[in-house]
Amino acid sequence: MLGAAGLPSVAGEDGGSVSAPARALPIDPGLLARYRSAGTKIRWRPVPSRRKPSPARSVRIAHLHDEEARVEESGRGRNVRVAVDSGPVGALVLLLEIDRRGSPTALGAAEAGRNPSFPSGAIVAAWGNENVPEDSKPGLADLVELARYALA
Repeated sequence: MLGAAGLPSVAGEDGGSVSAPARALPIDPGLLARYRSAGTKIRWRPVPSRRKPSPARSVRIAHLHDEEARVEESGRGRNVRVAVDSGPVGALVLLLEIDRRGSPTALGAAEAGRNPSFPSGAIVAAWGNENVPEDSKPGLADLVELARYALA
């Protein structure tokens, strides 16, 4: 926080100056703003389940423009796993989760046909002690590029 004109910035506890927190997504600020804006336009709907609802697991469909993505979130607190369809809307949803939660401890992908819930494949991010598929290891740059197609 800056003081009045001519006054120094407020010092933090460690003697350094107070600054804005670091962004979770180290990408161009303009592109990040476009992703966040697109995120507000996502329409969500629940996926009916035959299982008893669990507060530690949710399954929803994200709809943006003419595309949809299945989104499964499981876990609580610091141990969370988010799996999405491996398409542009899924990548956008995952980037927004990373923006909100911070960098995941693991990022992986499952090939098409490996999981019946994700017939075209899945991208999975995990925080804490959760695991991810290891068919491939996409990087943040891969998600950023794939999510660009959701902006159209």
